[in-house]
Amino acid sequence: MICPEFLEFQDILKKMRVMDDKIVYALNTSIPTESFKTKVNASTACQELYLQIQESHKERENFIKNCIVVTAESVKKLRAAKDSQPDDFEVLKNLKSEQRKLRLLQTELSVEEVIKEKTSKLFNEKCRSYFKPNDL
Repeated sequence: MICPEFLEFQDILKKMRVMDDKIVYALNTSIPTESFKTKVNASTACQELYLQIQESHKERENFIKNCIVVTAESVKKLRAAKDSQPDDFEVLKNLKSEQRKLRLLQTELSVEEVIKEKTSKLFNEKCRSYFKPNDL
């Protein structure tokens, strides 16, 4: 998997985070009100939603970690190039840029943890009576 430049990376992540952004809506549409309890199986709905959430989190985490690995490898190569050509301004500029990108990607991993916690908390509050995942 290739890792795009950082702004494109953020756009992709934003699209991948739609599930978490709309978790309250997804929970409200999954869990029946008192009048619809007999028509909708809340346990199945919560379980399906849980699986979607987990898949989404796993996909995003893998995407972020992949970009961290790719960027770290790029930083490593640029450091070697800088060591062999210490006066090359272009190499130095690219190295600083890649180091900045690496820090931003690592920060994004922390942001991902916060998003996961928020989504898990909301899910647990709404679905705890119907479905209890093993890993919560």
